Amino acid sequence: MYVRRVELTDFRSYERAAVDLDPGVSVLVGQNGMGKTNLIEALGYVATLDSHRVATDAPLVRAGATSAVIRCALVHDGRELLVELEIVPGKANRARLNRSPVRRSREVLGALRMVLFAPEDLELVRGDPAVRRRYLDDLLVARQPRYAGVRADYDRVIKQRNALLRTAYLTRKVGGNRGQDLSTLEVWDQHLARHGAELLAGRIELAAALGPHLTKAYDAVAAGRSAASISYASRLGDDLVPDRAVLEEALLASLADRRADEIQRGVTLVGPHRDDLMLALGDLPAKGYASHGESWSFALALRLAAYDLLRSDGVEPVLVLDDVFAELDAGRRDRLAALVRDASQLLVTCAVPEDVPPTLAGARYSVTQGSVERVG
Repeated sequence: MYVRRVELTDFRSYERAAVDLDPGVSVLVGQNGMGKTNLIEALGYVATLDSHRVATDAPLVRAGATSAVIRCALVHDGRELLVELEIVPGKANRARLNRSPVRRSREVLGALRMVLFAPEDLELVRGDPAVRRRYLDDLLVARQPRYAGVRADYDRVIKQRNALLRTAYLTRKVGGNRGQDLSTLEVWDQHLARHGAELLAGRIELAAALGPHLTKAYDAVAAGRSAASISYASRLGDDLVPDRAVLEEALLASLADRRADEIQRGVTLVGPHRDDLMLALGDLPAKGYASHGESWSFALALRLAAYDLLRSDGVEPVLVLDDVFAELDAGRRDRLAALVRDASQLLVTCAVPEDVPPTLAGARYSVTQGSVERVG
C-alpha cells in the first residue's frame, strides 16, 4: 500500500496543496511551523478519522474557512482508491469512496493503513492511561475496522450512563428521589456489559498478539540493553481470557459490586475505559523508572510493533516518522533507519536534512508556508 497523491483544501495552514508521492522513502524538509506535520496529520485523519494533535476538528479548518477537504489517492495491490473527506466543525463529516458518498464517514476506515511515530508518542510511556488506551484502540480499528462501531457504541453508552448518574447525584443534593432518577440504570448496565465485553476482548487479543513484536522491536532499537514487555491491565482482574460471554458476566457483576460507589460519585467506575496497557522493562514498570533514552526506545518500539503486526496480517501499512530523528542520538538514528528503510512507503519529516541518516535515500520535498514542492 502507498499514498500516490494527497490534496488539501483549507486544511490547517494549506489553502490549497497537492502532493504526488512514490513508493519507498520520501523526506519532507522545512523549518518548524511551515506545515510538514499538517500534511502528515491530514493523512493520519484519513487513516483514523481523528487527529493525533488536537481533540476536536475545529483547529483542522483553516482560519476564515467553514470546512476543510482531504483527498487521498491510495494504491493497494495495483488498484487505486480515492478517499475524500470533508471536515465541518460541529457537524457530521462527509466522506466519499471513488467519488461515491458513503452513509457514515467511518466506512472509509481501513482504506489507508498507516503507522505514525511523532514526538508526542513519548506520552505513550510517560502519560496517562488514556493515551495507551487510544494506542490500543486505534490499532484495533486499523486491524479490524468493525471495531470503530464498537468503540462508538461503547462511548455512547458511557456518555449516557454518566449523564444519568450525574443527574441522580445532583438530584440527591437537593433532596430529590434517587430511585426514580436511576430507574433506567440497569438497562444501561446491559448495554455497557455487551459493548464493553466486545471491546475488552479485542484489546486482550491485541495485547497478546502485539507482545512478541514489541519485545523484538525494543531489542532492535535499544541494542539488547533490556527486555521490554506489555500486558493488559483490567480492573476486572488479571489473566482475563477474550471470551465475550465470560467478560460480559464479569462486567455485570462488577457493576453490581460498584453500584453504591458510582451513585455516590456520579460517574461510571467499571469498564474498559478504566483500564491500562502496562509497559515494563525487565521487572520494573517503564513509567517512572525508564530513562529518557529508554522511554524513547519504548515509544519507538510500540509503533514499530504495530507496524510489524499489521504486516504479519498481510497489510503493508504506510510508515511515517514525523520529526523523530532530531530527538534521537546517533546510535538510535542508525538502528531505526536500518529497521524502516525497506518499508513499502516511508514518509519522513525533518527541519534539518542532516538529521536523517544517509541510508534513507529517496525523494526530497521542500515545505514552505502553504506549499510543498518536490526538489529531488
